Amino acid sequence: MDRNSTIGLVLIGLIITVFSVMNQPSEAEIKAAQKKEAAAAQKAEKKSNTEKKSVATTVRNTSNSSAIVAKGEITTLENNELRIELNSKGGMLAGVYLKKYKNYKDFAANKDNALCLFEDGDAHNQLVLSTAKGKIYTKDYLFELVKSTKTTAVYEAKFTEGLIRQTYQLKKGHDLAYNIEVLDNEGFILDNSVLNWAADFKKTERLFSEQRRVSTICFDQAESGLDYLSETASESGEAEENVNWVAFKQSYFSAILHPENPFPKKGTKFFIQNFGEGHPQAWTHLKGYHATMALDFQNNKASFNWFFGPNDYEVLKSYGSGYDDILNFGWGLFRWINIYAVQPIFNLLLNNGIAIGWAILILTIILKTILMPVQWKMFVSSVKMRILKPEIDELNAKYPKQEDAMKKQMEMMSLYRESGASPLAGCVPMLIQMPILLAVFRFFPAAFELRQKGFLWAEDLSSFDSILDLGFHIPIYGDHISLFTLLMAGTTLAYTYMNSGNMQQPQQPGMPDMRIIMYIFPFMMIFFFNNYSAGLSYYYFISTLLSIVMMLLIKYFFVNEEKLKVKMAERKANNAANPKAKKKSKFQERLEEMQRQQQEMLKNRKK
Repeated sequence: MDRNSTIGLVLIGLIITVFSVMNQPSEAEIKAAQKKEAAAAQKAEKKSNTEKKSVATTVRNTSNSSAIVAKGEITTLENNELRIELNSKGGMLAGVYLKKYKNYKDFAANKDNALCLFEDGDAHNQLVLSTAKGKIYTKDYLFELVKSTKTTAVYEAKFTEGLIRQTYQLKKGHDLAYNIEVLDNEGFILDNSVLNWAADFKKTERLFSEQRRVSTICFDQAESGLDYLSETASESGEAEENVNWVAFKQSYFSAILHPENPFPKKGTKFFIQNFGEGHPQAWTHLKGYHATMALDFQNNKASFNWFFGPNDYEVLKSYGSGYDDILNFGWGLFRWINIYAVQPIFNLLLNNGIAIGWAILILTIILKTILMPVQWKMFVSSVKMRILKPEIDELNAKYPKQEDAMKKQMEMMSLYRESGASPLAGCVPMLIQMPILLAVFRFFPAAFELRQKGFLWAEDLSSFDSILDLGFHIPIYGDHISLFTLLMAGTTLAYTYMNSGNMQQPQQPGMPDMRIIMYIFPFMMIFFFNNYSAGLSYYYFISTLLSIVMMLLIKYFFVNEEKLKVKMAERKANNAANPKAKKKSKFQERLEEMQRQQQEMLKNRKK
């Protein structure tokens, strides 16, 4: 591996390291969280009960036949995928349960409880309607259940200004139809009406900090497309265009509200709330999601579709509304690689009944096979630079002074051209691999297919694997030992050792020794990847192992170093025998011109 190849590899390593640091989940308070979780849950429950007993004071219009109530009755709708709880207080959506999925705690305990996105007391959807006397906030009013079946519930509330009807109809799959009607309207000013939707999503995954880190509000604007609030901090934002849909997103599940007519931009705003230390929901819930959406009533009616389901690419893509844009597959070229290359191959393997661990292995082999020409080019370049190393060392010894740097560079360029070698031949192929490396870095942590799927000693490839729980927390590293991370670091160290002979010593004072940097990098990976998806560490382990195997195969069976040395010597001799046949590159011509100008400047200074 020549110096430029090494620089390319270091650049990739640094970029992945930066990605790791930026995305590194904090585990500093996990043990404390486990001790506080039960107490925090009790506090949250007490707070919820207190809120239920209190009567809101924000309602200004009290001349209504519908009563303000402290507590309502729960009605349940069910299909094969969902269990929906509705509350007669406000006629609201109270709880959502996904019947075919489990949270991590139930998964580890082998319990068959449905996964709860949020429960009664965690969420509300209320209408805010303007009247001549003020505003009405419907979440505190009692709505009468006038119709109820296994999949349908109709709520009505009578006000002086008219009748409000809310209809919930559970459809097939993950969809809940929601309709709002204003009947006998004699005072509601519908042009100023808004829908407030808020929910505090519950913890569902093993690594709380990682799940919280990728949770936020996403919304699709009519012209500019997807936008979202901060994933790491509390943030508010307003719509700049009409909004096609709003998604409350966490790591592997989302709730998406899609209106029949887009939400008008005026009056539509969003807020994501982080639960800091001391908050009663800090250890039980992810974040607080809040959306205020202006409504576009048509004939006194507004219709919506609610999606409650997994962040599965195929499921979200099937809606044809851009829901799949919320997936954290990276941006630009990286996302394109994941969606049009990695994801289709991976799904094809899984759809043919291949187990998840073997699918990752086969995917890695396919990607490495595609990159085989690049690896070949890198190895040949590395061999050529190793052959030229004695001559390069002679040039460095011949021109030790800084003022002779231009002469040294010109003779090196001439040496490269005559022998058929290129210092960039190893760097460019390395840079070609970078988009795939970074794309996969985003793909596996976001791939729903890995969730709660085990392989070998890893019980859940979407989370870290642990062969030993330490019982105490080490800063940056965590409280466990990930074997896949150790294997990944070990193969990286072996690969570095195999190429260490090709690394050149720094020629100028102050330049870092690349060998030391390359040996430090595998140890840094142990810390940065210990809390990442086991599927990601497993992929990098297999990928590096295959790189070692491919390099050995190329070295011993396909590239004969002695023959290549003879071929380079013959080419150099031919160029020396026919100097007129040598064609200078534009780069070399520019170097010669720069050297000529430098020499003239030195002569002028001496005068």
